[in-house]
Amino acid sequence: MNADIRFYRSNEKPYGAFSSLYRREIKIGDEVFRSVEDAYQSRKPRKQEVKTWLLSAPTPMLVALAAHSLLYWDIAPGWSKFRYGWMLECQRAKFEQHADLRELLLGTGDARLVEAGTVDNHVNRRWGEVNGVGTNYLGRILMQVRSELGGAPYQDAELLEKVKAYTERESL
Repeated sequence: MNADIRFYRSNEKPYGAFSSLYRREIKIGDEVFRSVEDAYQSRKPRKQEVKTWLLSAPTPMLVALAAHSLLYWDIAPGWSKFRYGWMLECQRAKFEQHADLRELLLGTGDARLVEAGTVDNHVNRRWGEVNGVGTNYLGRILMQVRSELGGAPYQDAELLEKVKAYTERESL
């Protein structure tokens, strides 16, 4: 495997485009979102009025900050289990719908993709790594998408097990 490709801020060149905060419109079903972050966080609220409020934030970063502060009674039941599969669907949409981003992702070869957080907290350690510590789910999801698009083979049984909860929920 090649060296790691680390990314974090959406404005970093060239790999900031891998950030969920990167502004690139995606369509999932009949909904259009300005970024993966908006799409991802759209499923977190339990109530439509909270979703509407959340998505009215002026930037994807503010959507994320507001979503991270939701109290448990405002969060959709099962969110902690189905969020990984939903993030995978959001990332698939991004790279399937934008040829330039797909080329960038495929151009990473077999490199390990790592969201390299700079602030040590549970969110940054879940979706990426901070100082080499974390589960790097975003990087793993991106490597899964890269593989599905014909890039380097990638197998991650633990990730696919987490995705299964979403797949089962969506098939009901």
